[in-house]
Amino acid sequence: MSETVAWRPRAGEIPQQPGVYCFRDVAQRVLYVGKAKNLRARLSNYFAPLASLHERTRRMVLSAASVEWTVVGTEFEALQLEFTWIKEFDPPFNVQFRDDKSYPYLAITLGEDVPRVLVTRNRNLKGARYFGPYTKAWAIRETVDLMLKAFPMRSCSESTYKRAEQTGRPCLLGDIGKCAAPCVGRVTKGEHKSIALDFASFMAGNDSKYVGEVSKKMKAASAEQDYESAAKFRDQLGALTTALSKNTVVLSDDVDADIFGIAHDELAAAVQQFTVRGGRIRGVRSWVVDKELDLELDELVETVVHNAYDELDPPRLVVVPKLPDDAAELETWLTELRLERGVGNGRVVMRVAQRGELAALALTVATNARNSLILYKTRRSGDFVARSQALADIQDALGMEDAPLRMECYDVSHLSGTNIVASMVVFEDGLPRKDQYRRFSIPESTDDTESIYQTLSRRLAHLDDDPAAQVAAALSAVQSDSSGNSSTVGETGNVGEPDTSSSPAARPRFAYRPSLLIVDGGQPQVAAAARALQDAGITGIALCGIAKRLEEIWLPGNDYPVILPRNSDALFLIQRIRDEAHRFAITYQRQRRKRDLGSVLSEIPGLGPARVKELLRHFGSVTQLRAAEPTAIAEVKGVGTVIAQTIFEKLRE
Repeated sequence: MSETVAWRPRAGEIPQQPGVYCFRDVAQRVLYVGKAKNLRARLSNYFAPLASLHERTRRMVLSAASVEWTVVGTEFEALQLEFTWIKEFDPPFNVQFRDDKSYPYLAITLGEDVPRVLVTRNRNLKGARYFGPYTKAWAIRETVDLMLKAFPMRSCSESTYKRAEQTGRPCLLGDIGKCAAPCVGRVTKGEHKSIALDFASFMAGNDSKYVGEVSKKMKAASAEQDYESAAKFRDQLGALTTALSKNTVVLSDDVDADIFGIAHDELAAAVQQFTVRGGRIRGVRSWVVDKELDLELDELVETVVHNAYDELDPPRLVVVPKLPDDAAELETWLTELRLERGVGNGRVVMRVAQRGELAALALTVATNARNSLILYKTRRSGDFVARSQALADIQDALGMEDAPLRMECYDVSHLSGTNIVASMVVFEDGLPRKDQYRRFSIPESTDDTESIYQTLSRRLAHLDDDPAAQVAAALSAVQSDSSGNSSTVGETGNVGEPDTSSSPAARPRFAYRPSLLIVDGGQPQVAAAARALQDAGITGIALCGIAKRLEEIWLPGNDYPVILPRNSDALFLIQRIRDEAHRFAITYQRQRRKRDLGSVLSEIPGLGPARVKELLRHFGSVTQLRAAEPTAIAEVKGVGTVIAQTIFEKLRE
């Protein structure tokens, strides 16, 4: 592989000022847009030796044919220009946003001569103020119905309004007091717009102010014996109170904030946004981000914030899980958005919630984001069409004759070379078969490659290559399943090698021939697995490894990895089976570690099962117990200073 690409510009040609750069392919399509405080320093990272680049960055650079840049005056201008270019060109290597739902919003069309309020999913209404998003359309319609009693503004369609103007007769809402009826001149257009502005201000979080004002007006009218007006204000106050009671109070009344939670892995990120106005949750929104390049959390925060406020109005406070490097420029951009859209002139502050009620709510938002990511993966893996396409793509990428209908993945886990275990998980037709999982205990090994070799050798020893025997085994397994007498070793089965003599059904399932073997690791692990296949004399089974850091697919004997598209279902499926193998191995390794430590502790005089259990519960992990001082061990219920010193010395032998 060459040092770098041939079209690399000379370092002296690249300016050292702030600016925005974009990579283009041979067809002049924009592949990636980025910004930099120092263009020369930033771009030099892309033109380092290709072998040293992150795999996805290398793929982007190799796909490009040129790079161009634009110098700007400040970092803030670079931020603005980057956002503009990303929106205009939609580069494939930048973060790709896709909402997993179409959300309803409450919109007030302040840009119209006679504003109206409506529930809409269209976020492109000119001059409109948006509130939400809301999770349920019926909930916002109910809120609007209540609010019209307090702020009787127009909610009718354009045709209904014009018909009322022509006939001089208002619609039903005007007759029942839910519209001030500017169409027939009961109020002027200016007075009606004032009502609309009050409505928007109330929804923006100034609710306590209006409740107080209406309450004062009601008392004043009652004191003046203007009971008709007092009754009107009473009904208005009741509507405001009812509307407020339907929003959960989570923070102080003066808190207006948007709180973001982000859960991400190598391929995707789930974003959760809670909209809090007047201390109440007024809206919830979630969406999925597809990651092409490997982005850290702070970089994700920057793109998420930009996407969230592309059309919606930012509040005074934005709470994020981690501050990006250019947080100050983002704050300036959000502040200018508030000024441009006429929602306030206070400076926007971005921060991470550290303690108190805001931190508690941020934790809730983060939990929702994690659940959204899990749900996204579950739905994606449950899609039959997507699974079929994933298997076909794996077949093409690995050069297999048939689709890998049965895949087995292996992972090794240990603690500093002790308690070495391995796992085998099975996916058939793209779905896990947990009844066929296996766990291996490895007594002694020099490293991970040797552990992989031992595990595969033991597994391949049970492989049955006789087609007739496999058919008979399949029938036996089906009969065993239907009778409920299967004794296969799965997640809750026996430890180590499966018992191949206890049941006819145990033999055939472990003897099934896989289409594809996957090992967790890169070239060394794949080479060890290939050696196990060769020594066992097994042919016709495809083999690959997946390196976690770069998500590369390695084949035996290849110097360069196979790169699957970042958002492909094929990579998603391989990643999922790898993560499942890792989870299964870690679970078994922890069980063995806990059991081994328990047996060591039980040998200490004066420590019975109850005290051993209390020690393990108190410290939570072997590492923490081994690192604890005698004084800390003595704090455990039922453990005195003498026994604590004995435990301390025993664990260090």
